[in-house]
Amino acid sequence: MRLTSLLSISAGILLCTASLPVQGQSEQEQTLKEPSFRTLPPRAAASEYQAQGKAGDVTIGAEFAGHSVPTPEHTFSSEDYIVVEAGLFGPPGAHTTLARSDFSMRINGKKVASPSEPYELVFHSLKDPEWQPPEAPEAKESKSSLTTGGGGGGGGDKLPPIPPKMPFPLRRAMEQRVQRSAMQEGERPLPQAGLLFFRYGGKAEGIKSLELIYSGAAGAVTLTLQP
Repeated sequence: MRLTSLLSISAGILLCTASLPVQGQSEQEQTLKEPSFRTLPPRAAASEYQAQGKAGDVTIGAEFAGHSVPTPEHTFSSEDYIVVEAGLFGPPGAHTTLARSDFSMRINGKKVASPSEPYELVFHSLKDPEWQPPEAPEAKESKSSLTTGGGGGGGGDKLPPIPPKMPFPLRRAMEQRVQRSAMQEGERPLPQAGLLFFRYGGKAEGIKSLELIYSGAAGAVTLTLQP
C-alpha cells in the first residue's frame, strides 16, 4: 500500500515537471513556436498614408519607411534595401490583381526606375536592431586579462573571433514575419496592404527625391514620396 502511494506521488511530480517550460527558455523563444504571423493590415483609408494617387477605380496610398522593415509584431531593418508601405483601396466589393512587378521606384530623379525586389532577397541583410549577440568567450578572457594585468603582449597574432549568428529559430521567425508583411500577389479583394522593397545600399539621408510608380491591372499612377 505504501509502495503504491509512493509511485502515485512520483508520477504526479513527473507530470507537473513536464508541464513546466524548460528552465532558461526565454518567453521570446516560446512565442516563436506560434505557427503563423499576421499580414500587414491596410490603414483606415488611403489618406492615412504619406502620399495618395488614383489608378482607375483604385486609390493607392504609400509611405516611405527608409531602411526600416515594419511588420505588425516588430520592426526590423535592412542596410541594402529601402522599404515602402503601400495600401490599395477601391469601391465596396472591388478586386484587383496585384504583382510585385507592378511597382518601381525612381530615386533622386534617375532616368531608370528601380524595380521592386522579391522579399526573399532582403533576407540576407535583414537584421533585428534589438537582438544582442552573446559575448564571445575571447572577449570575456580579454576583459579579465585587462583587469588582472595579465596578457603580457602574447597572442597578438590571433585572428579576430567570428561574429556570432542569430539562432536559427529567431532568424526563421523574423523572415516569416517579413514574408507575411510583403505585398501579396494574385487576385485580391480590396483593401490590401503590404511592403515593397527596393535595392538601395546608401544612407537614407542621401535620398533627395522619391517617386513610387505603379503600372498594373488597375491603371497607372506616380506618387511623390517624402524621403
